[in-house]
Amino acid sequence: MVRGESKNAPSMADVAARAGVSHQTVSRVVNGSDAVRGDTRDRVLAAIEELGYRRNKSARALVTRRSGRLGLLYTQPHLYGPGTLAASVHQAGQKAGYDVILSPVPHLEATSAERAIEALLDDAVEAVLLGVSHQSFEDLVAQLAATVEVVMIHSDPPPGVRSVGIDQHAGAVLATQYLLDLGHRTIAHVAGPVGWIDARQRREGWLAALRDSDVEPGPEIFGDWSSRSGYEAGAEIARDPSVTAVFAANDSMALGVIRALHEAGRRVPQDVSVVGFDDVPDAAYLWPPLTTVRQDFASLGELAVEVATKAIADGTVETPPLLAPELVVRASAAHKPS
Repeated sequence: MVRGESKNAPSMADVAARAGVSHQTVSRVVNGSDAVRGDTRDRVLAAIEELGYRRNKSARALVTRRSGRLGLLYTQPHLYGPGTLAASVHQAGQKAGYDVILSPVPHLEATSAERAIEALLDDAVEAVLLGVSHQSFEDLVAQLAATVEVVMIHSDPPPGVRSVGIDQHAGAVLATQYLLDLGHRTIAHVAGPVGWIDARQRREGWLAALRDSDVEPGPEIFGDWSSRSGYEAGAEIARDPSVTAVFAANDSMALGVIRALHEAGRRVPQDVSVVGFDDVPDAAYLWPPLTTVRQDFASLGELAVEVATKAIADGTVETPPLLAPELVVRASAAHKPS
């Protein structure tokens, strides 16, 4: 073994010993300095390759005060929206040259959130992207902002808070207005759970579209984002012959609604039209293919990372306009039966 080499992971001192140079020379090469050229630089690079040396990011962060890390706090990763958001932020962060630490919060409670935050801060993240659109997490912004840059991924953020989001209210208006244009006047809503900002925004969009058309709201049933809760809501809706259309607050619940309607002998869309929200990958392959509202999570992830990196660079508090959702028309909705 060459003198100075470690039995464990090779250090900068090991590289210096192998190359026959000083520790400072290795540091200059690793950090891209132009002060080291020619044979000396080649020897250091060869030693790095031979030993398999990897720069210690934590040590570098102590010197530069930059870790090159972003943290994403999110919950319910098993659901399409949060899971896709996490993947989009991770990809956008890497493209921007940052490592992204994904920190799912298993429960909507203060203790779980605090532990997740502590873990991210221990990893020296330069910014935290708060991807939990639930009212119980809004108080975390002030707590986090005291120690790190924060970007909320939120459709209805508190005033003056740095945030990005997709317009959930507008998406619900698109879905409801489409059903109204098809002639439906009793439109039920399977809502998301109480406390979720996206669920509230979608519900308010449903109500706003009906109000603007001077139409009374149809039955409203709250679910929990799951297909099971949609199925239970659909079974209840199937017993009400006045309902000719359903707007479900996500595609999973829409799937459950369609199953329950079929079992009750009410055909989709001939008897009851159904529109969902999210445009999950399977939506086009359901039977019938699901009309739904598409959210551009790839653009949302890129925008969140862009706002975060600007905040890191100059402390900018930027809140870009909400991204517009898109209505995707398929075969699960049709004109109101005569």
